[in-house]
Amino acid sequence: MTRAFELFVAARYLRAKRREAVIPLITAVSVAGVAAGVMALVIALAINNGFRRALQESLLGATPHVVLLEKTPSTGIGNWREITARMARVPGVKEAAPALYGKVLASGPMQSAEATLKGMPLASPEFAAHIRQGSLAQMDDVRGLPGIVLGSHLAARIGMRVGDVVRILSPQGQMTPFGMRPAEFRFRVAAIFESGFYDLDNQLAVTTIAQAQRVLALPDVVNAIELKLDDPDRAPEVARAAEAAAGAELGATHWMEQNRQLLNALRMEKIVSVITISLIQFVAALNILTALFMRVMEKKRDIAVLISLGARRAQIARIFVWQGLMIAAAGAAAGFVLGHGLSHLAGRYRWIRIDEEIYSLSYVPFEPRWADSLWIGALALAVALLATLYPARAAAAVAPAETLRYE
Repeated sequence: MTRAFELFVAARYLRAKRREAVIPLITAVSVAGVAAGVMALVIALAINNGFRRALQESLLGATPHVVLLEKTPSTGIGNWREITARMARVPGVKEAAPALYGKVLASGPMQSAEATLKGMPLASPEFAAHIRQGSLAQMDDVRGLPGIVLGSHLAARIGMRVGDVVRILSPQGQMTPFGMRPAEFRFRVAAIFESGFYDLDNQLAVTTIAQAQRVLALPDVVNAIELKLDDPDRAPEVARAAEAAAGAELGATHWMEQNRQLLNALRMEKIVSVITISLIQFVAALNILTALFMRVMEKKRDIAVLISLGARRAQIARIFVWQGLMIAAAGAAAGFVLGHGLSHLAGRYRWIRIDEEIYSLSYVPFEPRWADSLWIGALALAVALLATLYPARAAAAVAPAETLRYE
């Protein structure tokens, strides 16, 4: 009953017509300030979440979660079949596959471009899911030539389409009186893949392990064992277990370690965004403090009457606390609607375009989360609560006898 009385009076005070137009104006500005702060935080965190999710999906969909490499680079991993079978039995590993990497020059009708040749088993369903044109069937013989799969941007740069013949130049060539002559190999483009991650799509050319060994002039070796995990977030733990099972000659690295700078940058950007945009909430809190203090000055006579009729001073204080929280709640609700609405539209229609070569994405992704909205709303209410303490205390300190004598 007491709380109902306090809420009733607080709501009446907010709806009542004012002799001074400035008080409703400050109240409206306070609501707008809270709404702006909440909306800005929702949008900023939606961008951060969207970037993190998009980059992780691109990375984890097209790259391994854990990679085993030689601690001391030599001629390669000779017993790779045995190690691959052993890694497949490590708890948490969904798939283990060998890989052979090497730098080559891909030459097409438009230009030549540096590329990373990767030899790997092509039966992986995750790799097949990124194929946009062509097929992985019969990679060993595509109309008389071995097959190769090019990243979409690499294919566009050198002017290749499915079915075209691309020349791959390897630095492991023949020594001539005029120096090293690169070895040239002809492949037919069997498919074009697109991972969504610019660096991979712009650099990678994929073929079978046997063809990669032929191009790089290597025996039956690979230089990496790649692991896909059931849970990518357990990558550090699985990497330690895989390294222990692989032996002393191989070391393990994982996707979090390889992309530490990027992940740290996203984490720091989130912290900086929260700190800077939260300043809007403090400005709105100052407006709430001003509006409530002016209400206390205007309503001194009403406060004195309420106290004379038996209202406790704690109740008077809580009336103004409830007013401040109502202002904050109205602003937060408006901010949530605007923030989530704008984030949804901007993400769906890709309003903000960015340079794909720099950010690995062609647009700014938005992913608003209701879990973030909960603590954003709690922050707005907490800041508003602090702003109400001084006006509420001033209201509770009104002396009814003196106020009614001079009013």
